[in-house]
Amino acid sequence: MNKFKKLGVSGPILKSLEEQKIEEPTEIQTKTIPLVLQGKDIIAGSATGSGKTLAFGTGILMNAEKNKGIQALVLTPTRELACQVRKALAGFSKYDPFKIVEIYGGVAIGPQMDKLKRCDIVVGTPGRILDHLERRTLDLTKIKTLILDEADRMLDMGFIDDVRRIISQCPKQRQTLLFSATIYPE
Repeated sequence: MNKFKKLGVSGPILKSLEEQKIEEPTEIQTKTIPLVLQGKDIIAGSATGSGKTLAFGTGILMNAEKNKGIQALVLTPTRELACQVRKALAGFSKYDPFKIVEIYGGVAIGPQMDKLKRCDIVVGTPGRILDHLERRTLDLTKIKTLILDEADRMLDMGFIDDVRRIISQCPKQRQTLLFSATIYPE
């Protein structure tokens, strides 16, 4: 029996994990998935590569509704991580796919604007997210879940003010998940 089922993971996500032969949860997944599924706010520290994306991804994918606007925002410090997280979330939702868009700078903004009109989940870097907010091409008013992934790196890279501005655009009633390799008091 897949041990993720004991954590509360079910349906198409469980089927996807089984297909990917992911059956043994890591420590961070065991500790956080039940809390994420309950809608709790979490600050979690765990090494890079320990399975944090699956830990927060299960909650996003099990709690979001399709075609109801952008309900989850994952902030990442780099475009590479944004691409990696989007790909992982798409893989976890293979049997019940969500429209997941990655947003980062250094590429044309027009195609991103088009994709944002019909997506459920956004994964992006703070600078480009702010760019879309200023252009009013990104609406965060329906966010149910806000994830700060690799928050320590975002702080190291000087994104704290940008992150605060983005958070201020999200509903106050939301789930906030902070996952990081290291936890700073800030």
